[in-house]
Amino acid sequence: MSRQHIPLVTELPLVIWLVLVWGALWQDFSPGTLVFGAVIAYAVVNFFYLPPLELTGRFNVLWVIPFVGRFLYQLVIASAEVFWLALSKGPSLRSAVVAVPLRSSSDFLVTATGHAISLIPGSLVLEVDRSTSTLYLHCLHIDSEEDAEAIRRDVRATEVWLIRIMGSRADLRTLQTREARR
Repeated sequence: MSRQHIPLVTELPLVIWLVLVWGALWQDFSPGTLVFGAVIAYAVVNFFYLPPLELTGRFNVLWVIPFVGRFLYQLVIASAEVFWLALSKGPSLRSAVVAVPLRSSSDFLVTATGHAISLIPGSLVLEVDRSTSTLYLHCLHIDSEEDAEAIRRDVRATEVWLIRIMGSRADLRTLQTREARR
């Protein structure tokens, strides 16, 4: 299977990112380390298949600040809840794997949603089904179907925030159409 040639200008952001990661891993940002990192980064993007990441070209700063506030609030609340559950229930705490089908089929948004959810204590993304845009989460303190549905609502709400921040215009239109129907 031959791979389509992608111009260096298109791959440049990835190469720069890989060079910065290389410097951080070596804890050395000297010119020699960065040049060698650039050679390795160029080899990685040209000899190893990486699926193309399609960015939307949209970034709405007005939605970022409330999203960060919501995220930090959830982080604090979930941390306190996990602490309390560890003290009160200990090893008898029930957990479950919850499947959450997402609205967007964009790999970028599915990944961003999964990362945002995994950073909140109490849940972890176990698997992503790219064909159906479904996240499979391991979640703490799931005792009923209502608890699982609350997790699904929270994950979909996070996805909605991310669509508003950086989703494609098509995802945004779909979201606005669904909200208008309510």
